[in-house]
Amino acid sequence: MFKKKRVFICIHYMEIGGAERSLLGLLNAFDLSRFDVDLFVYQHTGEFMSLIPKNINLLPEIKKYSTIERPMIDVLKEGFVDIVIARLIAKYKYQRYISKNKLIDHSSSFQFIANATTPLLPSLNKLGEYDLAISFVTPHNIIRDKVLAKKKIAWIHTDYSNVQINKKLELPVWNSYDNIISISESVSKTFLKVFPSLEDKIVLIENILSPNFVREQAESENVESEMPNEEGVIKLCSVGRFTRAKNFDNVPSICNKIIRAGLNVRWYIIGFGGDLNLIKQNIVKEGMQEHVILLGKKNNPYPFMKACDIYVQPSRYEGKAVTVREAQMLYKPVVITNFPTAKSQLTDGVDGIIVPIDNDSVARELKSFIKNKDMQIRLITNLHSTDYGNEIEVNKIYNIV
Repeated sequence: MFKKKRVFICIHYMEIGGAERSLLGLLNAFDLSRFDVDLFVYQHTGEFMSLIPKNINLLPEIKKYSTIERPMIDVLKEGFVDIVIARLIAKYKYQRYISKNKLIDHSSSFQFIANATTPLLPSLNKLGEYDLAISFVTPHNIIRDKVLAKKKIAWIHTDYSNVQINKKLELPVWNSYDNIISISESVSKTFLKVFPSLEDKIVLIENILSPNFVREQAESENVESEMPNEEGVIKLCSVGRFTRAKNFDNVPSICNKIIRAGLNVRWYIIGFGGDLNLIKQNIVKEGMQEHVILLGKKNNPYPFMKACDIYVQPSRYEGKAVTVREAQMLYKPVVITNFPTAKSQLTDGVDGIIVPIDNDSVARELKSFIKNKDMQIRLITNLHSTDYGNEIEVNKIYNIV
């Protein structure tokens, strides 16, 4: 009798983000006649919780696992004193590390926290042995230390040329995995510059996305009340977390330059995150209150992406921006900045355009592109003739099992 393979997948939460959307694509692509898939979400929060496929086995939340990233005062009130102490020790060690090395990027903090807190978490061995365990987002300590599996794989979603990590802390974790999944050739190259010894473990699996899912979701809601059609107004749209990587703090300045050049645009930004106040301050500073519109979190960003004239990804760096591919699936002209992995994202002049990353250049090239209707039509035509579906990428996971 045929026996299904058991797969375990874990992720921190299901907030709106590229990695979370990529996970949904993977979950929807699994052949559940061949695999039993258990999904372990440490903290059952986020707008995408409701989009987890019903035939995926969502494991119950284990309270102690949810304490890793929640406010420490809440964790203390719930009685997890050991976690709070571990996080404080990790914070102290991390502060000493960044001070000694004069770092400004905070990417290394997560590994300090994981190393301190994972030993305090309950084992997941009671779930039995899996054929494959997948750690979908860094840090990857939990699958390594708490799950029984014949094979273990970990995902890279980040451009490692733009993050300052602690190689000494991370290398043993990555090295413990059978394979490391990279989402693009560019991501692989930047990762291997930091960890050249891991080259034999790399497997390329692109973010799995379904055009049908994206297009169906885009038709499910009318958003004209929030993104009205106004005569003579060009609607730009960007989606992502409000972090330094996404560069939304520079959007007000870029938008101001476009307005002063005589074009009437409204730039709608969907998302949330730590840079919210900075972005708001810059909107006021540039006098862009009527032109840069923060729409906040959206369970379903696709109707808003569909409603725009041009989708813009102004990032400082990316692994591979899921939203860019989704905008292409919705046949939107796409403009991205020339971040290090940009050329793996699209073909310049064919299914989008790549512009220099400084504010003056972004404004100048966007203004030119807005005026160039022939170029926009050519890109849209190319998008309609391209199949961006890649559900067959899941076969690479089957091969690992």
